[in-house]
Amino acid sequence: MQLWTTGVAAARSSARTAQEIEAAGWDGMLVVDSQNLSGDPYVSLALAATATTRIGLGTGVTNSITRHAAATATAIASVDRISNCRAVLGIGRGDSALAHLGRAPARLAQFERYLRHLQIYLRGGSVSFDEIDIPTDAAPPMSALELHDAPPASRIGWIGDGLARGAKVPVEVAASGPKVIAMSALHGDRVMFTLGADVDRLAWGIALARKTRKDAGLDPDGIAFGAYVNMGCHTDIDAARGLVRGGLTTFARFSVMHGKANGPVSAGDRSVLEALHHNYDMKAHTRGDSRQAGTLTDDFIDRFAIVGPPDRCIERLRSLAALGLDKVAISGGMRGAPPEHIPIGRELVVKHVLPGMRP
Repeated sequence: MQLWTTGVAAARSSARTAQEIEAAGWDGMLVVDSQNLSGDPYVSLALAATATTRIGLGTGVTNSITRHAAATATAIASVDRISNCRAVLGIGRGDSALAHLGRAPARLAQFERYLRHLQIYLRGGSVSFDEIDIPTDAAPPMSALELHDAPPASRIGWIGDGLARGAKVPVEVAASGPKVIAMSALHGDRVMFTLGADVDRLAWGIALARKTRKDAGLDPDGIAFGAYVNMGCHTDIDAARGLVRGGLTTFARFSVMHGKANGPVSAGDRSVLEALHHNYDMKAHTRGDSRQAGTLTDDFIDRFAIVGPPDRCIERLRSLAALGLDKVAISGGMRGAPPEHIPIGRELVVKHVLPGMRP
């Protein structure tokens, strides 16, 4: 099971950070795409690509609203070229990126169409102009120009022409609700669950994805599975919980985005998720000292995140690998976490957890 780490997109420090991540033994690095809160992810990934030779590089995650599918495809394919085929595209329906534009996550139909278009572009295919949803009041049809000749459809030629030299960039879809999980199973290369580290919830997601593919006449084993997980490694359990509390609010909220909890949850967990939903302050997004962070109980944190000393973290990660996950993207030590605990947690992960997860 690959272990990736997540962080912000910061152009000035991305090369140095990527080198540190590679030297520490991580398998890959994901950066967020949230234009009002961090830098451009593709600039950061390109700089990281030139400073490293081994680690995977990707978005964690972009969305289907702030960039046209053709722009997203060409950006991640460019990173893939620079990195010698080490790029992945992580995508979701959008959260903070859209919130800072006054919008909620993308509608399901738009998101599914975007995923389909992405895969077409990344495979070198063509998207019909009739399917491109640019409002005509923003840009009229090209036919209004009365050109002698023009492209018959939308295709990124250099991607298609270069596929003979390298594989298609994988598309990894962040998913928590049943409809997006099913959609991801049909249009993604890997489903990246945002269901927490709870084994029962992840097993439910995997079963749903496989059933969706089987019902559609596809190979149920023809897709990979991964997860976004919050992990706080510390010998003091309270300190470990403090490392993940802020980040966990963000990922747990995906399971109750519209007020109703997704997936199998106990009555107690449902109560925590609903309290999180009603108390969420986007102005304190990811912060461990936020209003929403105070709604998470110790029991909830212990099951939905991975917290504790190195041996406990390794045990929990192995339980995820046993489910069939081949990739985990780990977040920890977000803003608002006790600053004295963050470097300790990172050191324990690098010195004990990463080596402990290797064969």
